[in-house]
Amino acid sequence: MNPIVSCTLLLALGLGTTITFASSHWFLAWMGLEINTLAILPLMAQYHHPRATEATLKYFLTQATAASTLLFATTTNAWLNGQWDIQHMTHPLPITLFTLALALKIGLAPLHIWLPEVLQGLDLGTGLILTTWQKLAPFALLLQIYPANSTLLIILGLTSTLVGGWGGLNQTQLRKVLAYSSIAHLGWMILVLQFSPALTLLTLLMYFIMTFSTFLVFNLNNATNINALATSWTKAPALTALTPLLLLSLGGLPPLSGFMPKWLILQELTKQDLALTATLAALTALLSLYFYLRLSYAIALTMFPNNPTGTPPWRLQSSQIMYPLALSTMATLTLLPLTPTIVALLTS
Repeated sequence: MNPIVSCTLLLALGLGTTITFASSHWFLAWMGLEINTLAILPLMAQYHHPRATEATLKYFLTQATAASTLLFATTTNAWLNGQWDIQHMTHPLPITLFTLALALKIGLAPLHIWLPEVLQGLDLGTGLILTTWQKLAPFALLLQIYPANSTLLIILGLTSTLVGGWGGLNQTQLRKVLAYSSIAHLGWMILVLQFSPALTLLTLLMYFIMTFSTFLVFNLNNATNINALATSWTKAPALTALTPLLLLSLGGLPPLSGFMPKWLILQELTKQDLALTATLAALTALLSLYFYLRLSYAIALTMFPNNPTGTPPWRLQSSQIMYPLALSTMATLTLLPLTPTIVALLTS
C-alpha cells in the first residue's frame, strides 16, 4: 500500500478513537467508532487475497450490526430520558442494549464468533491493530457509562474467560490462538469493570504490552502456525529463549508481569464477596495456560524436521526495528515487582 495512504488511514484510526474519547454526546461517540471502523477496512483488505477479503467483509458486517444496535440504544435512551449525554444513561433497557453492542464490537463471548475467523484472514500487523487499538474506544465508552448491570457483566466476563480458554486448546493457527487469548483477557477486564475501573485500565495496558510483544515475535519469525515456531531457533536464538516466557506471562504465571492483573482482579472480586466468581475465573485461566504451554513446547523443545540433519532453513535478514520489541519484552517479563506501587496508585 502507498505510504501516504497508509499514513492517512492510521491518522484516521487515531482521529476516530480521539473523537470517542473526547465526546460527551452519543452521536459524536458513535461517529468516532464509525471512523475507526471505516479506517481499518482498507488496511484489512490491502493484500488481495480471498481470506483477507472475506475477513474484511465479516468484520464490516459485524461492526455495522454493533453500530446499529448502539444507535438504537442511544435513541431509546433519548426517548426515555430526554438526554443525549453519555453520563445520563439510567434506564436498564438502553444500558443492556449498549453493553451488548459494545460486547459485539470488541468480541466478548458469546458474541465472539467473528473474532477468530477475522483475525485468521489478516496479516500480523493488521491483526495487532485489531486486537489492541480497536479495543480502546469501546472500553472508553464502557468506562463512561459505568454499567450497573452487574449480573450481565459477570456473565459476559466468565463466559469470555471460559470460551477464550476452551476455544484455543486445539488450535494450530497462531492468529486464532491470539484471538482466543484476546477473548479471555477481555473477560477478565469485564469482570472487574464495575468494581474498579482503574484496575480494568491496568489490565488493558498489560494486555496491550504482552500482545504487542507476542505479535512482534511471530512477525519476526514469519510464523503463522505452530509448526513454523520450531524454526525460530535458527533465526533468533536469544529471542527464542525469551518467547516461552512471553507466552507464560500472557497466561498469568508468576513471577512474570502477566500475573499482576490476574492477582489484583482475584483480590478485588474476593473483596466484593464474589469468591465463587473468582474461583471460576482462576480455573478458566488454567485452560489458557495450557495452550500457552503448548506453544512454549513447540518453540523451545521441538526441532523442525529437516531431511539433512542439522541443516537450518533458508532465511533472510529481518528489516523489523528491534527497539519496540526489546522494550515491550522487558515490560512483559519484569513489571511484577512494581505491584505495591501500582496498588498504592490505584487506591489513592
